[in-house]
Amino acid sequence: MNTRSRSSGRFTVIVSAAIALILVVAATVGWAVNQNRSTAATPADYTSEASEIAAVVQDAMQTSSLQAVIVRVTKGDDVVTEQAFGNSMTGMPATTDMHFRNGAVAFAYISTLLMEYVDAGTVSLDDTIDKWSPELPESNTVTLKMLANQTTGYPDFESDVNWTASYNANPFQVFSYQSRLDYAFDRPMEFAPGTNWSYSHTNFMILGDILSKIGGQPLDVLLQNKVLGPMGLTQTAAYDTGYIPEPVLHAFSSERRVALGIPADTGFYEESTNWNPVWGTPIGAAETTDIRDMTTTAAAIGTGSLLSDASYHAMTDANLIGFGQKLPVCAGACFTLSNLYNYGLGVVRSGPWILQNPLLSGYSATEAYLPSEKVSIAVAVTFAPGAFAADGTYPNSSDSLFRAIGAVVAPDNAPPTKK
Repeated sequence: MNTRSRSSGRFTVIVSAAIALILVVAATVGWAVNQNRSTAATPADYTSEASEIAAVVQDAMQTSSLQAVIVRVTKGDDVVTEQAFGNSMTGMPATTDMHFRNGAVAFAYISTLLMEYVDAGTVSLDDTIDKWSPELPESNTVTLKMLANQTTGYPDFESDVNWTASYNANPFQVFSYQSRLDYAFDRPMEFAPGTNWSYSHTNFMILGDILSKIGGQPLDVLLQNKVLGPMGLTQTAAYDTGYIPEPVLHAFSSERRVALGIPADTGFYEESTNWNPVWGTPIGAAETTDIRDMTTTAAAIGTGSLLSDASYHAMTDANLIGFGQKLPVCAGACFTLSNLYNYGLGVVRSGPWILQNPLLSGYSATEAYLPSEKVSIAVAVTFAPGAFAADGTYPNSSDSLFRAIGAVVAPDNAPPTKK
């Protein structure tokens, strides 16, 4: 759902070290023999780039312990490559038509919906939220723009220790809107509205609720009718459970290790495919998708295809570079925004690239667009046991892969990387 991992899991199953080893071997075999051929024609002049991308992916699978990778790259209307690598499950090859969770990609859809209302003159970004949610702290100061660019000062319910403990105890449960508000505002504001930046799921949860009130319909209906449908997305849909439509890219995780008290020297690797993801997005925006819709999304968001020029730039320009600072109260979630990671309205700017890069429940997925060269990149990743540290944490490998692939297809505008 976000750029940070969340501790959660499908079954409360402790897999022995022997079984974990078997899964590693099976995944490794999958890397060697299960590279699916592209399902879309690759023009002859992209053959070299497609081969280089495949090599980048295969290297990452080995070095980063990835179970499966699905990748699609386009330039304008041309498909550079569309391939799947590895296994969804043991003995089940990953394919390019498999569905997976898109997490915070939904934030880009929500911000697009917001900007459509701005274009229609229904709201202004500077409107304070007391008109729709007067009960919330500082509602007469917090604006719609602050919700969308993460500058409200509202605490993230996800960082509350009681919420985390509850989720880890049962990752299939549904947290209501009100219960998440209760977790968030059990603590004081992190900073005065508009004075700092901090990643908080609470912001988009509230924004989604407000947009539903503005539109007079459930958020999933509004998104389908005003964003997903007009973008031409056919495989992206919201569900209020952990359901994923077939065919499914299965996910696995070790992130509940510490919460369940499992020693670091004991094998632990559980399926997380159907953990309920509704916690991390507004009600009506917990979505699944496929790799083609992800590249379509990248281009639609990256060009502002549904927005006026002014709204597109308000949403995607690098307006907050140099803004924000680390504070003890929001440690890990607040920092100074930079050329590497700069937040727009529901989207991330990294150099000239416009993207979203969620990581949740054993899934990592990134969609990114380079406007100057009309390049769309989409990467979905699942993890083998070796990807997880002793405390169950794991990296956002789809983001790393996007940056490596971006350097192949757009060497003059390669995505920035950490020094």
